[in-house]
Amino acid sequence: MWTLKSWQGRFLPHPLPAQERLRHYAGWCNAVEGNTTFYATPARDTVASWTQQTDPDFRFVVKLPKLITHEGRLTGVDEPLQAFLTAIEPLGPRAEALWIQLPGSFAPTDVPVLARFLRRLPTSHRYAVEVRHPAFFDDPRSARLLEDVLGTAAAEWIPFDTTAFFQSPPTSDAEREAWTRKPRMPLRTHALTDRPIVRYLGRDDTARTVAGWQHWVDTTAGWLREGRSPTMFIHTPDNADAPALARRFHDEVRARVPGLAALPEPVPVEPLTLF
Repeated sequence: MWTLKSWQGRFLPHPLPAQERLRHYAGWCNAVEGNTTFYATPARDTVASWTQQTDPDFRFVVKLPKLITHEGRLTGVDEPLQAFLTAIEPLGPRAEALWIQLPGSFAPTDVPVLARFLRRLPTSHRYAVEVRHPAFFDDPRSARLLEDVLGTAAAEWIPFDTTAFFQSPPTSDAEREAWTRKPRMPLRTHALTDRPIVRYLGRDDTARTVAGWQHWVDTTAGWLREGRSPTMFIHTPDNADAPALARRFHDEVRARVPGLAALPEPVPVEPLTLF
């Protein structure tokens, strides 16, 4: 996402036309999760407007529609897949990866289905897969099976780190809602490609969010020193401070890797004055 009601007037000017919101978000962060595409394939003109609001090096990690991943479970989905690929074509190199989020019921026995699906995808895109079945994390043989399939396709495994969130009971309405909806995912910090992607869920308390991401600061800095180009997404249950938190995470990594480029300067929400 690139807009939230609680961001208006803080991170984004208010009021702000819908076609300008991504442009202002891109002043805070240089990547975004394309989560809305999970619910419906966007119009090609809409995607074209995204490119007009962002620089060529801006990164979209765009989620495949649930019609393909959850309802079709990667089988018999040629038509909606082609419609999706056609719609996102205007992104060009801004499409950092196509994000294949699989349901929790997608088990190790389903990996051959994933293998067939990945083999049929065009090589013009990079792909990243998020799995949620416990066996992929608890059973080393299942993890190796998935890694082998992803490695053959040069695809990444996206970890969704919720360990910091589930360390203690929720204390806010947003945390209580997330407590029932978010998966309890074990920590995974192993990258398969030179373009790792991580999703991190902290708490609505900033100090606890920052404490929980310290291992990711270390891991991300290590990846950068190895010549990898990671993309990190920072979430909290209410996401109210997510843009500022993302920049704080970037600053912490940059303190370890001084050669890392700075993020863009945000467009001021209010006009600058002398007094």
